[in-house]
Amino acid sequence: MSTETAKRPGIAVWLPLGLFAAFFALVIWGLYKPADREVASAFIGKPLPAFDLPPATDDRPGLATAQFKAGKPRLLNVFASWCVPCAVEAPQLGALAQQGVEIDGVAIRDRKEDVARFLAQYGNPFKRIGKDDLSQVQLAIGSSGVPETFVVDGKGIIRYQHIGDIRAEDVPMILRKLAEAE
Repeated sequence: MSTETAKRPGIAVWLPLGLFAAFFALVIWGLYKPADREVASAFIGKPLPAFDLPPATDDRPGLATAQFKAGKPRLLNVFASWCVPCAVEAPQLGALAQQGVEIDGVAIRDRKEDVARFLAQYGNPFKRIGKDDLSQVQLAIGSSGVPETFVVDGKGIIRYQHIGDIRAEDVPMILRKLAEAE
């Protein structure tokens, strides 16, 4: 072995340094150009699927697709009594209902008595509430969790999907989306 070969650093010396430099560059790039956190729904612009849900409570009727074709935009809120963020958004749904917004609900994997208790505690902004025990409607409209709220136009077309709880700062935007759906 020559002395010249022994003095040259091999790839094993430079590889960790190169990997670290690449990782560092990736972190810096991520800080300056963060990922888009907005989830684009594949269901925007598409009609609600056909469904006819039984009532989730004794004091409100069930929910069917035909009711969304009455000519007026409305909200479709997917919720559950066991959902903590659903309780957090309840005041905002109540405020929207007080402003004349029609809100229908789909109760996911819930019992009538639990839904009734939840609504008694947090308020009931819903005109109708359908019971979706197997999450079939939830999945058919592209909802992956609770709460989620959809703006549906007067022809039954989904115009907007709000993932997560509606907060006070979201209310003006929800009202704007409803006006755009007219």
